[in-house]
Amino acid sequence: MWHNPDMSDAEGSTGLRRAVLVVALLNLGYFGVEFAVATAIGSVSLFADSIDFLEDASINLLILVALGWSAPRRARLGKALAAILLVPGLATLWTAWAKFSLPVAPAPLPLTLTGTGALVVNLACALILTRYRHHSGSLTRAAFLSARNDAFANVAIIATGFVTAATQSPWPDLVVGLAIAAVNADAAREVFAAARKEHRAAVEEAAP
Repeated sequence: MWHNPDMSDAEGSTGLRRAVLVVALLNLGYFGVEFAVATAIGSVSLFADSIDFLEDASINLLILVALGWSAPRRARLGKALAAILLVPGLATLWTAWAKFSLPVAPAPLPLTLTGTGALVVNLACALILTRYRHHSGSLTRAAFLSARNDAFANVAIIATGFVTAATQSPWPDLVVGLAIAAVNADAAREVFAAARKEHRAAVEEAAP
């Protein structure tokens, strides 16, 4: 396990618990904002990102519960979180399929403003978690990767708002939504690999 030389185990655990609780509440709050705007303007990219916020809130709450668990149990939860990371992608694919049937461009101004707000929230979450991203193995890695990837996605959503304003085309929003799904699939792969490695190391350490 990674250790900050200036941070004791007790300080690290207390700080991590506080960090994941704050991040969970931030994600849950902005999920409501982004989901409402996505539904109102018919945006695939905002819908995908709003589900991401709900997913990130769930991940951080699960981490808060599991911090006191043994390494093998944490690793098993890490594998479960990898599956959770796939949920936004599946939801996005379903929404994108419906959008293909009725391709209407979302309102660009709410799209851009909401994406900017999401970027601020995700950068704050990534900053909060960056100190602990190697603490407790795959669990906090899952939370940090989600916050980091979401920040990249938000930049794309902001750009989509400008492109949509210029072209009035529905396709940039659709393409970015599908790209968010692909990024989450890659994050799920990384978290699963980290959890599997952590579990293997725990088993080897426990072996006589």
